[in-house]
Parts: sequence; structure tokens; C-alpha cells
Amino acid sequence: MAELLRTPAPYRTTNYALPAAPLHYAQAVPMPDGAQIATFVYGPSDATLNELLAAGPVLALHGNGGTHATFTAVINRLVAAGKGVIAFDARGQGKSTRGQLPLTYELFASDAVAVLRALDAERVHVVGHSDGGIVALLLARDHASSILSIVAGGANLTPEGVIDDPSWDTAGSAAANHAWATFMQSPSVPSTIDPALLPAGTEAKLNGELLQLMLDEPHIEAASLGSISCPACVLVGEHDCITWDETQAIADAIPNARLVVVPGVGHSLPRLAPDSVALQVLTNVLMAESVSRN
Repeated sequence: MAELLRTPAPYRTTNYALPAAPLHYAQAVPMPDGAQIATFVYGPSDATLNELLAAGPVLALHGNGGTHATFTAVINRLVAAGKGVIAFDARGQGKSTRGQLPLTYELFASDAVAVLRALDAERVHVVGHSDGGIVALLLARDHASSILSIVAGGANLTPEGVIDDPSWDTAGSAAANHAWATFMQSPSVPSTIDPALLPAGTEAKLNGELLQLMLDEPHIEAASLGSISCPACVLVGEHDCITWDETQAIADAIPNARLVVVPGVGHSLPRLAPDSVALQVLTNVLMAESVSRN
């Protein structure tokens, strides 16, 4: 009997339903390095796109390997409350393309700024989850003039800030993706295997890059967050994979930040606790409006 071919397990993504809220904009926004960022604007049906963008919309930033549909339930709730929401698929994820530059959280932040400029959205409230939470911190620190408030959910400052859970083997998954990419691009793939029926090696290579990003970054000095002056909420699940020390360090570093723990849930806050996420965004909106009035 012929020996079975041993290959790495292929990577497969999970799709979530898109928001039911009215869609006002869906375009690919070009970046200087060739990436195309799939960008969407949702809002009440009785508002125009220009009105939504001028009224301090919410910018939603998803986590590693996700799409803006991670925020579907949150977007629906924010739009029901009368807010416009800008959401995009981060480069190399969802409908957005990879581009040429090395993946960093600072690059994701610059993509966000470029999207806002393309839309002529001068100032936004930001809600970010996981990698998106990291980007929210960078936006508030480095692009303060564009940011009205932030909710940073499940964010970390260092790779060590993620709890080493054997059931979530990021390093192993990154290695498996790289191995699958190497296998699929190898001239030794047997003729009995049709590559068109399997996940592409290019997709696996990109997924390996995204996973490796979490192993290598971020490296944010907590003290650098002391310059953030907008209303800020540090949001975390009771059973989150982010260490409590790191969560506390973020909250302590940002002046007057609110630290909110969502009971009974883990890391996937936008999907598991959308009401809590939306509530904190809307609370920030009210706080920012109060500051502007005074």
C-alpha cells in the first residue's frame, strides 16, 4: 500500500453575515504601495453620506484575520442609535488586498488615516477590537487631531501580553500556514493533486504573515499613551486572552481612561457582547460632546 502523503493542514477562514444597516458607501480605497482597502459606510437611511461623515462617525477596526463583519451586530446597534459607521477590511484581509509594505500595526494605522482622508472624514470616534484595539491606541496617540474618542477592546502592548493558551497555538498555526504555502508552491506537488481544489498557497502565506505579526508585535511603551487626551475606554472580556497586567497598564497610562470588564465572555467582544461594545462607544460619544460644549 502506498504511503500516504503528509502535508500541513490547509487554512480556512470563517465568514460572518454583513450588517443589515443601510449601506451608503462601498469602495476600494488605494494605498501608496498598491494595497486596495475595501471600505464601507453604514448609517441611517434618512441621512446622506456627507451628513454621516461630517457628524463624527464611528470607525470600526477588526482583529487579526477578520473582516469588518466582525462588527456586524455592533454596527447595527450604532446605526439604530443614529450614528454613521465607517468600517473597512484591513489590508490582506476580507476584500482588501495585501500591498507591498511589511505588515506592522503602524501601517494599519496609516491605512486608517488614509481611508479617513479619502472620505473627507475629519474626526471620528474609534472602536477597535484585538489588533484593531492596538491600532485604536496608535491612532489616538499619533493622530490625535482626527480622533474624538476610542474604545480599545482586547488590546495588548507587547506580544507577551497575550496569554499562552495551548488551545490557541499562534506559533504553530503560523508555521502550518507557511508550510502549506511552501508545499503548494513546490514543483513536487503530485500530479494526483489539483491545486485549484485546495486553499491557495498565496493565501496561506498571507495568513502566516498575519499570525506572525501577533508573535513579533506590538512594542508600545505604556508611558507613550500618556499623551492621549480624548475620552478613552479600555474594554476587556472577563475571560480574555490578554493578561490583566497589560490591560491595567493600558488603562493606567491613558489619562482618565475608563476600564470596563465585560463579565462572562472571552476575547471576541464584538460578537459575544455587541451591546456592551456599542454602549461604551455611545458613552464616549456623549463624553466627547460634553467636552466640546464646555
